[in-house]
Amino acid sequence: MGSGEYNFGNPDADIVMIQPVDGHSIRDIEPEVSEIRKLTGKDFCMKCVMVENWNDELSPWEAPPVFGKDGFGGQAEETLKKILELTVDKSKIYYIGGYSLAGLFALWSAYQTDIFKGVAAASPSVWFPEFTDYMRAHDVKTESVYLSLGDREEKAKNSVIASVGDRIREAEVILSDKGIKEILEWNPGNHFTDAGLRTAKAFAWLISGPVGS
Repeated sequence: MGSGEYNFGNPDADIVMIQPVDGHSIRDIEPEVSEIRKLTGKDFCMKCVMVENWNDELSPWEAPPVFGKDGFGGQAEETLKKILELTVDKSKIYYIGGYSLAGLFALWSAYQTDIFKGVAAASPSVWFPEFTDYMRAHDVKTESVYLSLGDREEKAKNSVIASVGDRIREAEVILSDKGIKEILEWNPGNHFTDAGLRTAKAFAWLISGPVGS
Protein backbone atom coordinates (compact mmCIF):
# COMPACT_ATOMS: atom_id res chain seq x y z
CA MET A 1 0.00 0.00 0.00
CA GLY A 2 1.40 3.36 -0.95
CA SER A 3 1.80 5.86 1.85
CA GLY A 4 0.40 8.81 -0.03
CA GLU A 5 -2.96 10.37 0.72
CA TYR A 6 -4.07 13.40 -1.29
CA ASN A 7 -6.98 15.65 -0.36
CA PHE A 8 -8.95 17.76 -2.80
CA GLY A 9 -11.88 20.06 -2.18
CA ASN A 10 -12.94 21.15 1.30
CA PRO A 11 -11.38 19.03 4.08
CA ASP A 12 -14.16 20.14 6.47
CA ALA A 13 -17.02 19.10 4.19
CA ASP A 14 -19.63 16.63 5.45
CA ILE A 15 -19.44 14.64 2.21
CA VAL A 16 -16.24 12.62 1.85
CA MET A 17 -15.36 10.64 -1.26
CA ILE A 18 -12.55 8.11 -1.16
CA GLN A 19 -10.82 6.89 -4.32
CA PRO A 20 -7.78 4.62 -4.78
CA VAL A 21 -5.35 6.00 -7.37
CA ASP A 22 -1.93 5.28 -8.80
CA GLY A 23 0.70 7.53 -10.31
CA HIS A 24 -1.20 7.70 -13.58
CA SER A 25 -4.79 8.16 -12.42
CA ILE A 26 -3.92 10.83 -9.83
CA ARG A 27 -3.46 13.18 -12.78
CA ASP A 28 -7.16 12.89 -13.59
CA ILE A 29 -8.31 13.93 -10.13
CA GLU A 30 -8.28 17.72 -10.39
CA PRO A 31 -10.48 17.79 -13.52
CA GLU A 32 -12.61 15.04 -11.97
CA VAL A 33 -13.18 17.10 -8.83
CA SER A 34 -13.99 20.16 -10.93
CA GLU A 35 -16.52 18.15 -12.92
CA ILE A 36 -18.21 16.79 -9.78
CA ARG A 37 -18.47 20.32 -8.43
CA LYS A 38 -19.94 21.53 -11.72
CA LEU A 39 -22.46 18.69 -11.91
CA THR A 40 -23.63 18.89 -8.31
CA GLY A 41 -22.80 22.29 -6.85
CA LYS A 42 -22.12 20.49 -3.57
CA ASP A 43 -19.34 20.92 -1.06
CA PHE A 44 -17.19 17.83 -0.58
CA CYS A 45 -13.75 16.45 0.18
CA MET A 46 -12.07 13.96 -2.14
CA LYS A 47 -9.51 11.73 -0.43
CA CYS A 48 -7.26 9.88 -2.87
CA VAL A 49 -5.31 6.93 -1.55
CA MET A 50 -2.19 5.97 -3.48
CA VAL A 51 -1.62 2.30 -4.28
CA GLU A 52 1.75 1.07 -5.52
CA ASN A 53 0.79 -2.29 -7.00
CA TRP A 54 -2.58 -1.88 -8.70
CA ASN A 55 -3.20 -5.57 -9.47
CA ASP A 56 -2.24 -6.83 -6.02
CA GLU A 57 -3.62 -4.16 -3.71
CA LEU A 58 -7.04 -3.79 -5.33
CA SER A 59 -7.90 -7.43 -6.10
CA PRO A 60 -10.20 -9.16 -3.60
CA TRP A 61 -8.59 -12.58 -4.06
CA GLU A 62 -5.72 -14.08 -5.98
CA ALA A 63 -6.21 -14.69 -9.70
CA PRO A 64 -3.93 -15.63 -12.61
CA PRO A 65 -2.79 -13.10 -15.22
CA VAL A 66 -5.40 -11.94 -17.71
CA PHE A 67 -3.03 -9.88 -19.82
CA GLY A 68 0.75 -9.80 -19.66
CA LYS A 69 2.59 -11.69 -16.94
CA ASP A 70 1.23 -9.98 -13.82
CA GLY A 71 -1.43 -11.84 -11.88
CA PHE A 72 -3.53 -10.54 -9.00
CA GLY A 73 -2.30 -10.78 -5.41
CA GLY A 74 -5.60 -10.54 -3.55
CA GLN A 75 -4.52 -7.84 -1.09
CA ALA A 76 -7.73 -5.80 -1.12
CA GLU A 77 -8.50 -6.58 2.52
CA GLU A 78 -5.31 -4.86 3.67
CA THR A 79 -6.01 -1.88 1.42
CA LEU A 80 -9.52 -1.55 2.83
CA LYS A 81 -8.16 -1.55 6.39
CA LYS A 82 -6.03 1.48 5.51
CA ILE A 83 -8.97 3.24 3.86
CA LEU A 84 -11.25 2.65 6.82
CA GLU A 85 -8.80 4.66 8.93
CA LEU A 86 -10.07 7.67 6.96
CA THR A 87 -13.67 7.08 8.03
CA VAL A 88 -13.43 7.47 11.81
CA ASP A 89 -15.52 10.67 11.94
CA LYS A 90 -19.01 9.18 11.96
CA SER A 91 -20.61 12.64 11.57
CA LYS A 92 -19.56 12.60 7.91
CA ILE A 93 -21.08 10.80 4.92
CA TYR A 94 -18.65 8.54 3.07
CA TYR A 95 -18.66 7.31 -0.51
CA ILE A 96 -16.11 5.08 -2.18
CA GLY A 97 -15.36 4.83 -5.86
CA GLY A 98 -12.82 4.37 -8.56
CA TYR A 99 -12.09 3.42 -12.12
CA SER A 100 -11.28 0.01 -13.59
CA LEU A 101 -9.89 -2.32 -10.91
CA ALA A 102 -10.36 0.48 -8.36
CA GLY A 103 -14.05 0.44 -9.29
CA LEU A 104 -14.16 -3.30 -8.64
CA PHE A 105 -12.39 -2.74 -5.32
CA ALA A 106 -14.92 -0.08 -4.35
CA LEU A 107 -17.81 -2.42 -5.12
CA TRP A 108 -16.19 -5.27 -3.19
CA SER A 109 -15.56 -2.94 -0.24
CA ALA A 110 -19.28 -2.32 0.13
CA TYR A 111 -19.73 -6.03 0.80
CA GLN A 112 -17.27 -5.81 3.70
CA THR A 113 -18.49 -2.72 5.57
CA ASP A 114 -21.59 -0.53 5.84
CA ILE A 115 -19.61 2.71 6.30
CA PHE A 116 -20.08 3.78 2.66
CA LYS A 117 -23.42 5.29 1.67
CA GLY A 118 -22.75 4.70 -2.01
CA VAL A 119 -20.34 3.15 -4.50
CA ALA A 120 -19.07 4.81 -7.68
CA ALA A 121 -17.92 1.92 -9.86
CA ALA A 122 -16.85 3.49 -13.16
CA SER A 123 -15.92 0.93 -15.82
CA PRO A 124 -15.25 -1.58 -13.02
CA SER A 125 -13.32 -4.76 -13.77
CA VAL A 126 -16.30 -7.04 -13.13
CA TRP A 127 -14.73 -9.52 -15.54
CA PHE A 128 -12.58 -10.44 -12.52
CA PRO A 129 -12.89 -14.21 -11.98
CA GLU A 130 -15.95 -15.27 -9.95
CA PHE A 131 -16.81 -11.73 -8.89
CA THR A 132 -20.45 -11.73 -9.96
CA ASP A 133 -20.80 -15.13 -8.28
CA TYR A 134 -19.55 -13.45 -5.11
CA MET A 135 -22.09 -10.65 -5.55
CA ARG A 136 -24.90 -13.15 -5.92
CA ALA A 137 -23.91 -15.06 -2.81
CA HIS A 138 -23.46 -12.05 -0.49
CA ASP A 139 -25.41 -8.94 0.53
CA VAL A 140 -24.02 -5.53 -0.31
CA LYS A 141 -24.02 -3.11 2.64
CA THR A 142 -24.67 0.19 0.89
CA GLU A 143 -27.66 2.20 -0.33
CA SER A 144 -26.65 3.10 -3.88
CA VAL A 145 -24.38 1.74 -6.59
CA TYR A 146 -23.48 3.47 -9.83
CA LEU A 147 -22.14 1.21 -12.58
CA SER A 148 -20.86 2.30 -15.97
CA LEU A 149 -19.07 0.90 -18.97
CA GLY A 150 -17.76 2.15 -22.29
CA ASP A 151 -19.79 0.87 -25.21
CA ARG A 152 -16.66 -0.57 -26.86
CA GLU A 153 -15.23 -2.34 -23.81
CA GLU A 154 -16.95 -5.64 -24.50
CA LYS A 155 -15.42 -5.62 -27.98
CA ALA A 156 -11.91 -6.17 -26.57
CA LYS A 157 -9.79 -8.86 -28.25
CA ASN A 158 -9.03 -10.51 -24.91
CA SER A 159 -11.93 -12.88 -24.24
CA VAL A 160 -11.84 -12.44 -20.46
CA ILE A 161 -11.89 -8.65 -20.74
CA ALA A 162 -14.60 -8.84 -23.40
CA SER A 163 -16.86 -10.65 -20.92
CA VAL A 164 -17.17 -7.38 -18.99
CA GLY A 165 -20.35 -6.42 -20.84
CA ASP A 166 -22.21 -9.58 -19.84
CA ARG A 167 -20.84 -9.40 -16.32
CA ILE A 168 -21.86 -5.80 -15.71
CA ARG A 169 -25.38 -6.47 -16.96
CA GLU A 170 -25.45 -9.40 -14.59
CA ALA A 171 -24.17 -7.23 -11.74
CA GLU A 172 -26.92 -4.67 -12.32
CA VAL A 173 -29.60 -7.35 -12.12
CA ILE A 174 -28.09 -8.77 -8.92
CA LEU A 175 -28.10 -5.36 -7.25
CA SER A 176 -31.59 -4.53 -8.47
CA ASP A 177 -32.95 -7.84 -7.22
CA LYS A 178 -31.50 -7.09 -3.78
CA GLY A 179 -33.32 -3.74 -3.66
CA ILE A 180 -30.29 -1.49 -4.10
CA LYS A 181 -30.72 1.90 -5.76
CA GLU A 182 -28.59 1.40 -8.86
CA ILE A 183 -27.95 2.52 -12.40
CA LEU A 184 -25.91 1.19 -15.30
CA GLU A 185 -24.78 3.94 -17.63
CA TRP A 186 -23.11 3.34 -20.98
CA ASN A 187 -20.47 5.79 -22.16
CA PRO A 188 -19.01 6.17 -25.66
CA GLY A 189 -15.55 4.71 -26.20
CA ASN A 190 -13.28 1.99 -24.93
CA HIS A 191 -11.83 1.44 -21.47
CA PHE A 192 -9.25 4.19 -21.86
CA THR A 193 -11.69 6.96 -22.79
CA ASP A 194 -12.39 9.79 -20.31
CA ALA A 195 -11.64 7.89 -17.12
CA GLY A 196 -11.73 10.97 -14.91
CA LEU A 197 -14.97 12.29 -16.38
CA ARG A 198 -16.64 8.89 -16.12
CA THR A 199 -15.66 8.66 -12.47
CA ALA A 200 -16.93 12.20 -11.88
CA LYS A 201 -20.33 11.26 -13.28
CA ALA A 202 -20.40 8.25 -10.97
CA PHE A 203 -19.76 10.24 -7.81
CA ALA A 204 -22.09 13.03 -8.94
CA TRP A 205 -24.96 10.58 -9.37
CA LEU A 206 -24.45 9.25 -5.87
CA ILE A 207 -24.53 12.60 -4.11
CA SER A 208 -27.25 14.34 -6.12
CA GLY A 209 -29.21 11.77 -8.11
CA PRO A 210 -29.01 11.06 -11.85
CA VAL A 211 -27.03 13.70 -13.71
CA GLY A 212 -29.31 15.79 -15.89
CA SER A 213 -32.50 14.67 -14.17
